[in-house]
Amino acid sequence: MNTKVVIFGLSTEGYDLACKIALNGGDVQIIDESTPSAITIKPDIAKTYPNVQALKDDEPLLSMIPIDVAVSKAQFLFFAPKIRKTGHDIKTELNSKFKTATSNMKKGSSVVYCLGTGFGGNSENISLLEHVTGYKSGKTISYFYYPLTKQPNKPIIGSHDGKTDEKLISLLALEKKTKCVAITTSEHLHAINILKRFSNITCILEICKLKKDEKTKSELVSNEISEIYLDDMIDNLFDLRSLGNSFEGGSSLTYLINGSLKGVDGYIKKLIDEIRLVLKRNELKASRTKILLLWSLDTYEMKGEKHEKLEELETKLKDYIGDVESIQDPLNIFQNDKKVIIVACSQSDYDSISKNKNDDEFIVIKANPLCEVYT
Repeated sequence: MNTKVVIFGLSTEGYDLACKIALNGGDVQIIDESTPSAITIKPDIAKTYPNVQALKDDEPLLSMIPIDVAVSKAQFLFFAPKIRKTGHDIKTELNSKFKTATSNMKKGSSVVYCLGTGFGGNSENISLLEHVTGYKSGKTISYFYYPLTKQPNKPIIGSHDGKTDEKLISLLALEKKTKCVAITTSEHLHAINILKRFSNITCILEICKLKKDEKTKSELVSNEISEIYLDDMIDNLFDLRSLGNSFEGGSSLTYLINGSLKGVDGYIKKLIDEIRLVLKRNELKASRTKILLLWSLDTYEMKGEKHEKLEELETKLKDYIGDVESIQDPLNIFQNDKKVIIVACSQSDYDSISKNKNDDEFIVIKANPLCEVYT
């Protein structure tokens, strides 16, 4: 009999998991939080529709069952919702969705938490799980921590007492030698991955601020530094903030986390300053200039960090230039009597605009550490 799996959250990460498990023999339903039903994902659907957008666009006829029925029958429940609140509201949104997701779980089932947490975050989740279900974690219900990121890190799975669940490893199509570790160990390993990544990016951002002459800039451009975009800088900001919320006081780790957070905020300010400098160098009046922020964001990704930063960048730019707009596709560029400056926020966005750019049609700024300008 196939293992019954429910994914809570029709997110990019949740749908990817559903497709992987369906193709690996699991009986999978995915819960779209905006509807009262769970959608069945069969292997043919997984093969036909590579992402959530493709599935939504085509609207195929899919078998559905009520959410409470799906969850009550599930052997594994993966928690991979879309989180769009910001600041202190994030925790409230997470707890609310976690309660909704787990309230109908049966005795002997397992929940797999797919969002990154800070230190001690999983202990809080386990307490909430026990309160909602009335079951004891590690005895009558199981809890796993499986933080998903886009980076090609070795998979991390935390479990009660570090016990490995072979069925879970098989469902996820991981290498057979993959082993679970204790929950606290998994939190430490994930924190190391996140901090290594952000420390590296922060060093680059801060050192690039020191460049004074064009020769230095031109030689740095030929380095891989120019391939880091705002899109890359923001990846896993949710996880970094979660780590930051784990600590109080002034430990070295706190300084490291806060320094990385300030590095990202500082880059947003630098990018705005560079855009204003482009106006000055080209003798452009703010009233005669239009800024287009080209950032092809994934509407369905779990974390809302990029959407938040895009909104922040757009709002702050409007303090200096009235006509600022965010677009997803270079085909959405309409010429008018204003000079257009396009800010490419990812490598794919820059590549797409490069293909569509005529000689002096508009100015392009790469949102990378060097804020390269192409006229």
